[in-house]
Amino acid sequence: MKRVAVHTLGCKLNFSESSDMVRQFVERGYQVVDFKGVADVYVINTCTVTSIAEKKCRTAIHHAVNTNPDAIVAVVGCFSQVNAQEISKIEGVDIILGNADKHLLAQHVEQFQQSGKPQHTVAPMGSGDTFVPTFSTGDRTRSFFKVQDGCDYFCTYCEIPYARGRSRSATVAETVEVARRIAATGVKEIVLTGINTGEFGKQHGESFFQLIKELDRVEEVSRYRISSIEPNLLTDEMIDFIAQSRAFLPHFHIPLQAGSNAVLQLMKRRYTTELYSARLHKIKSVMPDACIAADVIVGFNGETDAEFQKACDFINSIPISYLHVFTYSERPRTRALAMEGKVPVNVRRERSKVLHGISDRKKEIFYKENYGTAHKVLWESDVHDGQMFGFTENYIRVKTSFDENKVNTVENVVVAAENAILSAE
Repeated sequence: MKRVAVHTLGCKLNFSESSDMVRQFVERGYQVVDFKGVADVYVINTCTVTSIAEKKCRTAIHHAVNTNPDAIVAVVGCFSQVNAQEISKIEGVDIILGNADKHLLAQHVEQFQQSGKPQHTVAPMGSGDTFVPTFSTGDRTRSFFKVQDGCDYFCTYCEIPYARGRSRSATVAETVEVARRIAATGVKEIVLTGINTGEFGKQHGESFFQLIKELDRVEEVSRYRISSIEPNLLTDEMIDFIAQSRAFLPHFHIPLQAGSNAVLQLMKRRYTTELYSARLHKIKSVMPDACIAADVIVGFNGETDAEFQKACDFINSIPISYLHVFTYSERPRTRALAMEGKVPVNVRRERSKVLHGISDRKKEIFYKENYGTAHKVLWESDVHDGQMFGFTENYIRVKTSFDENKVNTVENVVVAAENAILSAE
């Protein structure tokens, strides 16, 4: 039996797409093996959001080539899309696919096996509007479901529109049908993912709000989470609906990126700190126990000491639960490269430590606010030292003694310091 190993870097969207590739190989009779081991086909699904992500991509490629020089090595995704020429110079890489073609990977592997000719297919992003919905499998409890791809925003720091193309999606009806297929696998929770999820349906004259209302009617799905949504696309009407919905959980991931209006303007973001704060306070007014996470980029051009202090003060003032902190990394093709006011790398790192400290304190406060309260936990199958784990509706990770009968079931649990895992996000 032929063996395939897949290594995924980057966002939840990539994990969804990798799972779809794995299914295609399994249907062709492949055995899925660990990426660290020996395989006949290695797949590296890449990320290009930071220079560190790209370095990890190169490391994974070299690992595959060195582990089994006779294997087929396929590099796909965002790094392939924007750096195909660089990857083609790495000895041992046989297949390079951009984002428009990586869903056809298994076919390209077969073509390479027949012809022995390298398969390098990187179509220019924006040359088509094809959308392929994908969803993850393998975790019996949760599935990451790609409902949207691409972005039309072109923020000054971001290379993703060049790697992923323009915003696109399927229709509401088509997306709901895929959700039913996911539910048929026994999954209890679906996480809606996308590059700019809130722009779902744009080219069809539909909206993300229409989608979540229809998904809420799919009774086979017990729980939904929204992986990320821009604050300017999250309306009060949508928040009110989620608060009273059957299956959407009180858990939000709302990118902030900068905590000062001056830096937000330099980034070409489409909101102000005032709008961001209003969204959070609206959520908390109707869902007091909601978990709200935020992405923040530290050290972007123009972030002076004064602007960074404004950001810290702002973040401390809003009801955020924790942060995902990213140190700014210059990306090719972005407008930020020509901007003035660059922040020294050592200063970026120091500011990152400050924001991580704020995040830790915010998360501890959020957890303590929930101690002694009852929540519904979906138990997962992972076992570590005799313990099993799960998440409450508002994304608090808890543990209990392993019981196989609890896997993929929802149980009422009182959150306490003894069973809550503060270090997990």
